[in-house]
Amino acid sequence: MNVPISNIRNFCIIAHIDHGKSTLADRILELTGAVTAREFRNQFLDDNEIERERGITIKAKAISLDYTYNNQKYLLNLIDTPGHVDFGYEVLRSLKACEGALLLVDATQGVQAQTVANTLLAIESNLQLIPLINKIDAPLAHSEEVKEEMKNVLSIKPEEITLVSAKTGENVALVLERVIKEVLPPRGSAANPTQALIFDSVYDAYRGVVVYVRVVNGILKQGDEIIMLNAKHEFKVEEVGIFKPKMVACKELKAGEVGYVISGIKNIRDVKIGDTIGLKKEEGVQALPGYKDPISMVFCGIYPSTQSTYKQLQTAMERLSLNDSSFQYEVETSEALGYGFRCGFLGLLHMEIIQERLNREEGVEVIQTAPNVTYEILVREAGGIITLRIDNPAKFPDESVLVEIREPVVRMSIIIPSDTIGTMMHLCEIRRGRLIRTEYISSTRVILTYDIPLAEIIYDFYDKLKSATRGYGTMDYSFMGYEVADLVKLKILVAGVEVDALSVIIHRDGAEAKGRRILQILRKEIPRHLFEVALQAGIGKKIVARENIKPYLKNVTGKCYGGDITRKRKLWEKQKEGKKKMKSIGRVEIPQKAFLSVLSTKED
Repeated sequence: MNVPISNIRNFCIIAHIDHGKSTLADRILELTGAVTAREFRNQFLDDNEIERERGITIKAKAISLDYTYNNQKYLLNLIDTPGHVDFGYEVLRSLKACEGALLLVDATQGVQAQTVANTLLAIESNLQLIPLINKIDAPLAHSEEVKEEMKNVLSIKPEEITLVSAKTGENVALVLERVIKEVLPPRGSAANPTQALIFDSVYDAYRGVVVYVRVVNGILKQGDEIIMLNAKHEFKVEEVGIFKPKMVACKELKAGEVGYVISGIKNIRDVKIGDTIGLKKEEGVQALPGYKDPISMVFCGIYPSTQSTYKQLQTAMERLSLNDSSFQYEVETSEALGYGFRCGFLGLLHMEIIQERLNREEGVEVIQTAPNVTYEILVREAGGIITLRIDNPAKFPDESVLVEIREPVVRMSIIIPSDTIGTMMHLCEIRRGRLIRTEYISSTRVILTYDIPLAEIIYDFYDKLKSATRGYGTMDYSFMGYEVADLVKLKILVAGVEVDALSVIIHRDGAEAKGRRILQILRKEIPRHLFEVALQAGIGKKIVARENIKPYLKNVTGKCYGGDITRKRKLWEKQKEGKKKMKSIGRVEIPQKAFLSVLSTKED
């Protein structure tokens, strides 16, 4: 449908996880006739199996909708965004492609941590907010209280809020009416030199890289010779099109429209999210403001369960990185686990999803080391003091050259029931958090703001939060910077040999207890040998914990009946020498089950 730029509306849906974004998108698709009743399914835009199973959105999805209002034809470009804290970068990219945002709040849960974070992102991006309260048909809905929370926390006037039910479709038509009336049409003109912002890309095995763009100025059409203005890569456009919701080719993409470009790009690394597409023939065109690169916050090692499947894992890693630009990996080796990869993720959920996709989509069984964060370490060298970035405990420098260790700290907002405030404050304090402020958003709910080391929350903090608040607590965090901390490398030695895959960087106060827990697990999981196996946890040259695995016992004097004691002593000495020799040349094999037991153990 060919419509003027004044009748185009670009908007997205933002909300906390599970507040009904994808369900509202379903109702909008039905209302605008974008999908037929035969084609329709719930969570229509969530096409990934893991997204549908978990009921969450991982990748932002774009769709172009034809809609007629007051006898005028409109083009509505809708982007459905994720709600989980790990995928905040997806939300930010979506906001940059829009002029408006539907802010969705659950009538049964009220304002949550990601609601606040996403609202601030939308305001910073100068978007027109349309506040909605969803699930008003639910038995536990308390819309008036939620309106009061939105007024107190988000400074939204109650009269600006529309009550909807994404499940039944109540007032969804009113939402689209508000989008048309309140969201500004795109700025820009088809007559200006071409500028198209790249806000996402995916890899297609048959057609190469499919680039998702928002055309800000000018026109893009088949046959155009284009240039990535920052990367300086040049390509020829093979096809342009829009999402309806499947990819549909069209003659051209004009200013204000959202669609895709296919240019036969073979390597996804040639496409940088946030870059600007321009026409090669138009010189002097300025690149649009892009995005900050996503920063990997959590790192871990991923190894094949058997070294014979290493090549298969390598191929799987390459495929995954093609469709997820925020997933980073590099080759590493471990004495205990062999060849594998050091991987960087946006958060723990991102890490879980990558591991699940490796198992499901690629059929690769993997062993994953304990997650850790990046540390800044100052070391003394001949030329002076230098700063290192360490994302792997195995690279931790010797204590003799250490000057200072800094760890990443995040500003965390926790929204909890007010009757659980004591439990949560205790949990944050034992995780080395510093209370910044406490704000009551209603008589029953409170926001706690803490500065807390990222390493203390990436592992099991979310589980503890849900347990302490009976499932009602939510959290959001943003990176603040690096702070000096008393950290050490905790080494695990089996029979005197360091097992690098089990080493961790930890605060000195908790190192001994952590080492003891690991050794107790290993003692149960490593099989007994014919000689005693010593398990040790050490910091530098100091051993802080030890466990022993007793050897199998063989009674070599069992056949001796009476006689001189010297005969038995000779046999005992011979056995002792044999065990000593066996211990010096024998190698202790650590089964995979032992690694998995240690790595899957949550903190007490």
